[in-house]
Amino acid sequence: MSEKSKFSECAATGIGSMPGGDAREAARTVAGSFGDGQGMPYLAELPARGPGADMTGRTIGLLVEMYGHVEPSGWRISDRPGRDTRRARSWLGEDLDALEEYTQGYEGLLKVQAVGPWTLAAGLELRGGEAMLADPGACRDLAGSLAEGLRGHLAEVRRRVPGAEVVLQLDEPSLTAVLLGRVRSASGYRTYRAVDRQVVEGTLRDLLAVNGEGPTAVHSCAPEVPFALLRRAGADAVSFDFSLLTEREEEAIGEAVEGGTQLFLGVVPGVDAASTALSDPGGSVMGVRTLWSRLGFNPGTLTESVVITPSCGLAGASPAYARAALAHCARAARSLADNPE
Repeated sequence: MSEKSKFSECAATGIGSMPGGDAREAARTVAGSFGDGQGMPYLAELPARGPGADMTGRTIGLLVEMYGHVEPSGWRISDRPGRDTRRARSWLGEDLDALEEYTQGYEGLLKVQAVGPWTLAAGLELRGGEAMLADPGACRDLAGSLAEGLRGHLAEVRRRVPGAEVVLQLDEPSLTAVLLGRVRSASGYRTYRAVDRQVVEGTLRDLLAVNGEGPTAVHSCAPEVPFALLRRAGADAVSFDFSLLTEREEEAIGEAVEGGTQLFLGVVPGVDAASTALSDPGGSVMGVRTLWSRLGFNPGTLTESVVITPSCGLAGASPAYARAALAHCARAARSLADNPE
């Protein structure tokens, strides 16, 4: 399968997080929004349940021979699995059960999300309270543990939904801060040294390769997404908040598209917005059409290269808005297909 065709059947999807704490309701909403050919369903995350259901805690629960617990300052490495790690694994099991229930007989793309190695290293503390990012050896160990955990997780998802082609999405909102030396130390008075770009790229490449020939994506809802680096690391798609795109980044966007990289464009507000924000599907993607024209691309290629998403996760939205936002993403994607010009 060529890079351009890996997401050819997908017009829209969500980022990952959903509001509330009911795994079955979240799975029903996602499957109802995207499970009938309207887009790509995904394994929902429900951070409102508390530590262990947040994106960092969930990913710590995937680690192999590495554990974490919650301190007032955040997640910290542990010697053994404690209550917080067990809770994270239990909630993930709940979410997988719900996903399996609502994807019976499903065939097509199915997305799972995990925090990427660099955002995880920036957010997970060593025993002394500093981020793992401060210790290159600890970063290597963390990446290795995450890779092993993801292999098992992806295999479990494939076992539960045998008709699915599983997409691995790494969430890397801190990636740019890691590259530019902007991650603050525990004291807040200094920042950690920037990590060499080749090291960052190589680690991401190793983690993305865990999905074998399966499709991969990297998501960041932070400004200054390093599109070229992610493309070199092997990401089949880059997911980002379209409203944060600057003119300076458009050249990198054009190169990514020409190289076959898919764009997951966050054009729908991730939190409750005025009702008018969800009233005009065509209006939601007008900026996408304008960008395409400015880059000199054929409008007919939009649906080959673009997937429509919310601007970020929906954890901060109301359940009603989250349902409406996902449905609107599917409608906005259809408007691109139906009216390419």
